[in-house]
Amino acid sequence: MSEVIRYQAAGGVVVHASGRVMVLERSSRGEVRLPKGHIDPGESPRETALREVGEESGFEQLRMLADLGRQHVAFHYQGKTYERDEFYFLMLREGSLTPDHAPEAQFRPRWVPWDEAEALLTFESEREWVRRARRLVTNQP
Repeated sequence: MSEVIRYQAAGGVVVHASGRVMVLERSSRGEVRLPKGHIDPGESPRETALREVGEESGFEQLRMLADLGRQHVAFHYQGKTYERDEFYFLMLREGSLTPDHAPEAQFRPRWVPWDEAEALLTFESEREWVRRARRLVTNQP
């Protein structure tokens, strides 16, 4: 039986008034992702989401719009089983689509339309976050 690693992570679906959503290309793994990361001890999911989005994407001047909820994700990677509780938040970038500082070297932020964001994302769990965010932004049930 493989080792099980459990942890919590938080991230964001970042939108812009232009109707675009930010995704992160991670070419070293051939992935397109949403920004997220591990929740540090003593840190709230909200704090983690803002920190991780800023670190990974370079965008820090963001306004928190809504809590998108929580979901449990389980997957296998390199012979281990990972179980993660994810917390995501809807965030708004006002103004420039240029990062506030350089993103992490492994990521390249891209601003794309909603449909393209959903199609580009590598993992279904992240496509679900985009669907939740889109329903809130467009006031759909």
